[in-house]
Amino acid sequence: MASSEGKPEMQQIDLSKLNIQQLNQLKQQLDQELNFFQDSLQSLKMAQNKLQDSKEVLEKVTPESKGSDVMVPLTGSMYVPGTIADSENVIIDVGTGYYLQKDIDGAKDYFKRKVTFVTEQMEKIQAVGMEKSKIREAVIDVMDTKLQAQLAAQKQVQAQ
Repeated sequence: MASSEGKPEMQQIDLSKLNIQQLNQLKQQLDQELNFFQDSLQSLKMAQNKLQDSKEVLEKVTPESKGSDVMVPLTGSMYVPGTIADSENVIIDVGTGYYLQKDIDGAKDYFKRKVTFVTEQMEKIQAVGMEKSKIREAVIDVMDTKLQAQLAAQKQVQAQ
């Protein structure tokens, strides 16, 4: 269920009512979620860099570029020599095997919009990650408090 702001609602749990084992399980779950968010942020950062690089390459394509020799990427590490036949239009990869022909300004606009979108998604993930991190810290604090109380009770029993 989502709230009217589009953010998922979090279930409130009274941490003080959970035992140490339950708190540990919750902490492990939060650790997994934080790792997932970190991996997602890394993937988005790589995508953002690729989009930004593509946009910057377009800045170098001018009408005078026609006939220039270039290295054309086939994969991330394999290039073949090529020649710019049309300096007014480019073919861009829009994902899942689809390509579009755009004029230079249209392609620049496409990459600008994609960079903005990816940046917004990164900001959303960072906000959720920060919230989860705060919850994780609260769980650790409650665990520490419960462990200290348990140790104090054991010392008291031993002293008697």
